[in-house]
Amino acid sequence: MSQLSQAQASQTPSSQTQAAHAPQFIPQHFIEVALKNNVLKFGEFTLKSGRISPYFFNAGLLSTGELLSVLANGYADALAKQLQSSDSKDLVIFGAAYKGIPFVAATAQALWNNHQINADWGYNRKEAKDHGEGGMLVGADLKGKSVWVIDDVMTAGTAMREVVALLEKSEAKVAGIIVALDRKEKGQSEQSAIQELAQSLNVPVLALVTMDDITEYVAKNGTQEELAKMQAYREQYGVQ
Repeated sequence: MSQLSQAQASQTPSSQTQAAHAPQFIPQHFIEVALKNNVLKFGEFTLKSGRISPYFFNAGLLSTGELLSVLANGYADALAKQLQSSDSKDLVIFGAAYKGIPFVAATAQALWNNHQINADWGYNRKEAKDHGEGGMLVGADLKGKSVWVIDDVMTAGTAMREVVALLEKSEAKVAGIIVALDRKEKGQSEQSAIQELAQSLNVPVLALVTMDDITEYVAKNGTQEELAKMQAYREQYGVQ
């Protein structure tokens, strides 16, 4: 072995060492970072549904390196755990356009850096491309593959159902879905959009952070008024 190769080998940590030092996703830490960057705010906010919410999560502001890194580590941790309980050792992840595109790219990198999982990844376009490689899909070949979909927040689930239909049309199988936040609110029925989607697709739909995590944070760090509003909102609109 050359001196250069020996030096490189001595500087390269083993996969076990890398895994031992992989950053772990902690919901309370993500909430703190989200508050610092105004992604998460407390107050009174009118949602599209007309409900007056005591908090607001603006996924459009997930636009710093710190936020993207923390979020990607969370997605990667969740996916690595799912892969451990799966018969398949191949992982394909998919970002729903447009917000899911940077998430899926960063997650693929976090999977490799933190867990030594070399995942294939891809995403969809909103409009089909009629030149070059063309089509609606970019990146990994999804045909015949089991795919995990990554997104930020699910409201009604309409956009996610469109993504699932696109994947199925491409002969891919949706293995599961991971979102950043689950508001755990009732939709048109007594179930949330996430519960309805998980039931109709018969796949796991996971969330890195839930309203319960945010309420716990407020209980420890917020005011009594903020906590009372969170609890009242959960009581009125929350699901089990």
